[in-house]
Amino acid sequence: MHLKRWITAIILVPLLILLIGFGGTLWLSVVVNVVCLLALWEYFRIVLINDKGILAMSFRLLALVTATAVIWSAYFHSINALLDIIVFNVICSAMVSVFKFKSDSSVCEMVFKQVVGVIYVPIFLSYLLLIRNGRDGELWIFLLLIVVFIGDTGAYYVGSYLGRHKLCPSVSPNKTVEGALGGLLAGLGAGALYKSFLLPLLPWGLSLLFFVSISIASQMGDLFESQLKRVARIKDSGALLPGHGGVLDRIDALLFAAPVAYMFKVYLFSG
Repeated sequence: MHLKRWITAIILVPLLILLIGFGGTLWLSVVVNVVCLLALWEYFRIVLINDKGILAMSFRLLALVTATAVIWSAYFHSINALLDIIVFNVICSAMVSVFKFKSDSSVCEMVFKQVVGVIYVPIFLSYLLLIRNGRDGELWIFLLLIVVFIGDTGAYYVGSYLGRHKLCPSVSPNKTVEGALGGLLAGLGAGALYKSFLLPLLPWGLSLLFFVSISIASQMGDLFESQLKRVARIKDSGALLPGHGGVLDRIDALLFAAPVAYMFKVYLFSG
């Protein structure tokens, strides 16, 4: 498992650096769109695990189309269009549910899961593009990824070797308090080192709060996806990434961390 994790990371990390550093916002948007569709499909595999009919498939397809529209609205920085797309998706889903309710009362639950999925994956991922489109966006994207991924790695290894006290056993039996603290310190240290060299003008007090907030948000994102899988009684969202599981397993922490990073950058650091 450890070897597979490192092999996958060794392959993906250089590609990610090239994409963000030299690919520009357009290519980043293309890749985020692909990742979004894969992760959203895995999300539906989890929450609609017992729904295999045409109705469930129609909700999935509507969500995939909506997700693509959301990502490109973020690329063009059109927040109004993004909100309109979400509203349109809810209206379309509700229309389907009204006409199908008599024959299948579970359609209301499907609508809820579909709408949550569209918010959870594409909306949260779109914050990466909003960050990238802003001032020093490239530096901030790297900072976010470093804090999240180094924190995740720290939590994994500290928890594996030193973990004794369960963090939230009803959601994820393997996660420990020691692992959570290890991830928090690893993310804090990585963020502080990055800030010192590449973003030296950021105030230290607010920066440390930023790193801690990102670390906490990323761990909550991990736990939230674990909760979804716990209900569905599956271990991984998929098997596309050896040693990591599915795409959603790999980005679950980032989904919660990206909006928090955007809010800090726009509302707190901008002043």
